[in-house]
Amino acid sequence: MPQADRRPILGLTMGDPAGIGPEVIAKALARPDVIRLCRPMVIGSKQVMERTVRALRLPLRTVAVKGHDSQLGRRDELPVLDPLERPLGRFPMGRISKQCGAASVAFITKAVELARAHCIHAIVTGPINKEAINKAGHDYPGHTELLADLTQSHEVGMMILGGPLKIMFVTTHVAIRRLPLALTQARIGRAIRLADRALREYFGVARPKIGVAALNPHAGEAGLFGDEERDHILPASRRAREAGIQASDPLPADTLFGKAVRGDYDGVVAMYHDQGLIPLKLLAFGRCVNLTVGLPIIRTSVDHGTAFDIAGKGVADPGSLLEAMKLAARLAAAR
Repeated sequence: MPQADRRPILGLTMGDPAGIGPEVIAKALARPDVIRLCRPMVIGSKQVMERTVRALRLPLRTVAVKGHDSQLGRRDELPVLDPLERPLGRFPMGRISKQCGAASVAFITKAVELARAHCIHAIVTGPINKEAINKAGHDYPGHTELLADLTQSHEVGMMILGGPLKIMFVTTHVAIRRLPLALTQARIGRAIRLADRALREYFGVARPKIGVAALNPHAGEAGLFGDEERDHILPASRRAREAGIQASDPLPADTLFGKAVRGDYDGVVAMYHDQGLIPLKLLAFGRCVNLTVGLPIIRTSVDHGTAFDIAGKGVADPGSLLEAMKLAARLAAAR
């Protein structure tokens, strides 16, 4: 009897068709090492993928699949499962549109359906445009909240990995002037728990050491520069320690990330978007991966947006997508 194919099946959602998602997917799947790693299946518009492959002059043949297909993973083929009821109409590249936003959500919804039915082993998502999906009537600030809703998951967070850093975020897309009100003990505690869970379940760290970043300079300097550390961050850290999690007191961010790079901490909890992403992208720009923690399925993603300014120009770098695929394949194989 033929030996079972052990390569995990990855569902790659196209993201916004007007962005660089189709391009980075096509470029990634043209690499021969990808087929040795996994059996990829694009969940997106077949006509857009065909057009992208032609424009890039890649040695790939786009083929349609209807679901769980044993023929996935063939060299020089780009399999596409297209869930749209009718083909996409004409749309301008690099522009926000309602129909592309609706298509983005349809691709994600289908991927979750397949993952929950165990037809695919992990989801790797291309970038979506938040304004476009909201124009299409889907009121979500991003992928994470949409995925949480689709899977009925109550405690979900975004961890981004790059180089030696693994960072969980308390908040993401929040205006700086609104940040102090968003940093509640409950949110900080959830981020600490999710960081601990990710490090244990996904990366095999038996007793993770988690560095918790302060918000203010010098960790507030005993209230001189702010009281968020004393009133919210420190109580959340103490409560986590009472639950058996090795979480630090709030530490000044200007030294914490250096300590994490040296290996003093297995992961870091950052209070806001740029606090964590500046060191990540300094160390691993274009190679970072977004991992959603708390879902019943494996989901990784690129660390960049739709890049409308370069969409359709053939210059997008598939590096982050390749790293996201490698991580998803590794996690799926381990599970």
